[in-house]
Amino acid sequence: MRPFLATCLGAVCTAALALPLAAAGGAGATTPAAPRPARTDGLPGSTQSLPVGALGDAAPHTPDRETTAEPAPRELGLPARTVRPFSLLGIVWDDAAAELHGRAQVRTRASGSGEWSGWQDVQVHNDDAPDLGSAERHDSAVRGSTAPLWVGDSDAVQLRITPERSDRAAAALPGGLRLELVDPGAPPRGLRGARLDPPAPLSAEAAAASAANAGFAPLGATEIPALDRAASQGDIAAVDGMRPEQTYVGPRPKIITRAGWGADEKLREKAFTYTTTVRAAFIHHSGSGNNYSCAEAPSLIRAMYRFHVKSNHWRDIGYNFLVDKCGTVYEGRAGGVAKPVMGAHTLGFNSGSTGIAVLGTFTGTEPAKAAVDAVARLTAWKLGLYHVDPRAMVKLTSAGGNRFAKGKKVSLHVISGHRDGFTTDCPGAHLYAKLPATRRAAATLQGR
Repeated sequence: MRPFLATCLGAVCTAALALPLAAAGGAGATTPAAPRPARTDGLPGSTQSLPVGALGDAAPHTPDRETTAEPAPRELGLPARTVRPFSLLGIVWDDAAAELHGRAQVRTRASGSGEWSGWQDVQVHNDDAPDLGSAERHDSAVRGSTAPLWVGDSDAVQLRITPERSDRAAAALPGGLRLELVDPGAPPRGLRGARLDPPAPLSAEAAAASAANAGFAPLGATEIPALDRAASQGDIAAVDGMRPEQTYVGPRPKIITRAGWGADEKLREKAFTYTTTVRAAFIHHSGSGNNYSCAEAPSLIRAMYRFHVKSNHWRDIGYNFLVDKCGTVYEGRAGGVAKPVMGAHTLGFNSGSTGIAVLGTFTGTEPAKAAVDAVARLTAWKLGLYHVDPRAMVKLTSAGGNRFAKGKKVSLHVISGHRDGFTTDCPGAHLYAKLPATRRAAATLQGR
């Protein structure tokens, strides 16, 4: 993923910020924000999908312009408009193999205050995806997409996409461009910290997701408790049914389950998919920006889950785990936190690995120490369950991607950044720089 810094483009930005809000009923009119629908406990959320259209030429022709000059790229987007409330957005297109070569920027209006944000860049390269030959690609029409961007509770939006210029003409944009606006919905009824009080009835899908963590927490539990290192050695039995004399399993971190962050289990595909083992961990940043509070992290994850499933057409959220800026660890893709669940996080290397996303964008921002420490604890535990030394190198076979051809055997760090397996900026330069220390810390936590 290649995150961009949020910027304003001088006079262009100033002029755009001065534009009136276009009403659905006519240009230039202003309408009040759409009323938020009355919510009931456990509202699953919703997605608005808006087609992207032409905005006109970025630089209109003038009579005294040199006739040999190349035409300016034609902008696409959406004029400012009132919409139903949403908190996260992203852009999708029809062909998952196509790329959006250009710059995408949005500004949004905060619900309640009516204040517009400045222009923010949407990370156009989202390289987290199911492997090319996987069933996840074959069973659904997977779309191409940007990374999702968290903007907070908003009721209006404006979008502009400026294509890159090639040597001779503007680069072509992928077909079927749509702006997806995601409302994460409310948390489940009765969600109170570490348990459901009063207990909410579980759907069959929710019961199956919870049962995949049997032995770690009761059915319907919203968190898996932390254990010290000595007690965590017993967790290895959940993987291979035995307890060797010498184990190097790090202390289990507290993990918020899917029930804990309020996953609507009816969204995802029912079946769980597994790989044979876990030999590596790929570290990501979510590219969703840093403008969230820790209290909002469950909502951000619910919105990302909906974006991955309903907008990208993946079977489930792509990451196996997520970590917020306060160091809280969340269960990602369903199937069991100790099991080798096949994710959709590192195109070409989803098999035999686990994907951990730190919520945020770390191209120009330092990750919080609490988040980095949590990644060390999580990898010490998860890799320890599969007898893997976090300091080691591992050979993985590529399933195909833009850096390594299909079938190529690649030597990688056991704890790698996304960029090690794919040509991308993910997990951002600042988080990537923490990985050598993370490997050492995870090994120490394992008792090595």
